[in-house]
Amino acid sequence: LWSSTTTTNAVMLAMKHGRVIIATHGPVIVGTLTLSKRKPWAIDKSYFTRVKTPIYLTNMAITPHAQSQGVGRALLADADVRTRTWPGGAGQAIRLDAFDADAGAGGFYERCGYRERGRIVFKSAPLIYFERLLPPSAD
Repeated sequence: LWSSTTTTNAVMLAMKHGRVIIATHGPVIVGTLTLSKRKPWAIDKSYFTRVKTPIYLTNMAITPHAQSQGVGRALLADADVRTRTWPGGAGQAIRLDAFDADAGAGGFYERCGYRERGRIVFKSAPLIYFERLLPPSAD
């Protein structure tokens, strides 16, 4: 879940500067996330491992009826592949922030191989920073 309504402009900007990944069940969209080289405003990069090309994961959401069905894990696995094959140079890490609240997904990200890198309060919202370092591809 995210804290505000996504606008058409925000989606168009994400599509212009990153990759919007969707998961479907038949014709119905059941999940989405965005990957980008652009650092989100709520991220303080000083908490993270220094890498040449970090990729930022934002706006991950799974419809309630599709939660706990493997959709989120599938989206994150696809994010790994897309980060390793990023145009202009592979990403070495995926970074994100998650709400530190009951509705937050921190435990989910940890189970998927992300490591906590810090906790902050941003505009009264408690956030946890997570990072997944990606090993070099075997190409």
